[in-house]
Amino acid sequence: MQIITDDLELTLTEICLLSALTFCCLIQLYYSLFVHLKLAIYKISEIPLEARKPLSVIICARNEAVNLKEYLPLVLKQNYQNYEVIVVNDRSWDGTDELLEELAKDFKHLKVVNIIDGQKFIAGKKFAVTMGIKAAEHDWLVFTDADCAPASSQWLLGMQQPEDDDVEILLGYSPYLKRKGLLNALIRFETFFTAVNYLSFALKGMPYMGVGRNMAYKKSLFFKNKGFAAHMHIPSGDDDLFVNAHATKFNTAIQIDPDAHVWSNPNSTFGAYMRQKKRHFGAGKLYKGKHKFILSFQIIMQFLFYALLISLMFFKPAMFIALGVFALSIIVRSFVYPRLLKRLNYPGLRWWFPLLDILLFIFLVFNAIVSIFVKKIQWK
Repeated sequence: MQIITDDLELTLTEICLLSALTFCCLIQLYYSLFVHLKLAIYKISEIPLEARKPLSVIICARNEAVNLKEYLPLVLKQNYQNYEVIVVNDRSWDGTDELLEELAKDFKHLKVVNIIDGQKFIAGKKFAVTMGIKAAEHDWLVFTDADCAPASSQWLLGMQQPEDDDVEILLGYSPYLKRKGLLNALIRFETFFTAVNYLSFALKGMPYMGVGRNMAYKKSLFFKNKGFAAHMHIPSGDDDLFVNAHATKFNTAIQIDPDAHVWSNPNSTFGAYMRQKKRHFGAGKLYKGKHKFILSFQIIMQFLFYALLISLMFFKPAMFIALGVFALSIIVRSFVYPRLLKRLNYPGLRWWFPLLDILLFIFLVFNAIVSIFVKKIQWK
């Protein structure tokens, strides 16, 4: 069967492939225009000028002496009236103990919780986080990592308990520092897209994850839901699985003011980055069914879009239409994502958006395949 126009002949196979490509393109544009655009036009509220309630900052560290020496003082010197910083030293042997002891002499609001090697406990970050939460004096808990640096002294003012007391979870944003090389660009772009997704869906009333480098929630919420008991057997997920299980459209808010960002050092090798992504992939398997469907559908449509596009390159009459659909997708999405890249502190990447979009797709497919065969994951 053929459909013939004045200058173009399309076979039934070509028509089916083009129809499928167009459908995938429309799904992509739905996520761009009806989900992610919400974040692009979201009005960022000004950071409060003063602290409303006391809070506790929790940092878990395992052999992080170098990072703690550089970044912990930035946390300890926040412009916040009443707060404590709890560092959970998880069996470190690199001099972390001595460093924290010295810092505690100068900063009275620093509290150190030591986990001693040989104690009977379930090893892993979730145990360390739980110990930090138990030691916290205040109900509002702000989380970050030892290798993270607040963007400003106003970070805690931005991440404090919102005026609406019904808000029990606050999702922040943590970009990676710029380094040389394609790997760094890919890591930052992948982090950007992850953030765009979880922040946009939170605005849409469907929060499904947060990032432990910069997020906050109530201590009462943690213990009311028995902490990490439901997924203690999974090494990762102290942040996203907790949010996935307990965040709702009524109790969750976001904070993306640039002064409330937390910068982090990215992995410098592909192997280390792959190990990090495998941990995240393992946690994602325990997301709620509706979240897994939405996220899987998004990735599958992207995979099919590029697979169909490549397939149509072998059909000369149809390839020009396929390239037109691809161009339309890039043009429309280029009105959304470069704006978001600038808003989320990655302005330099906006000029590389089309290329990085393709590279990210290739990486996600590769990571998903590798994760099927590699099961062993750990914290540190």
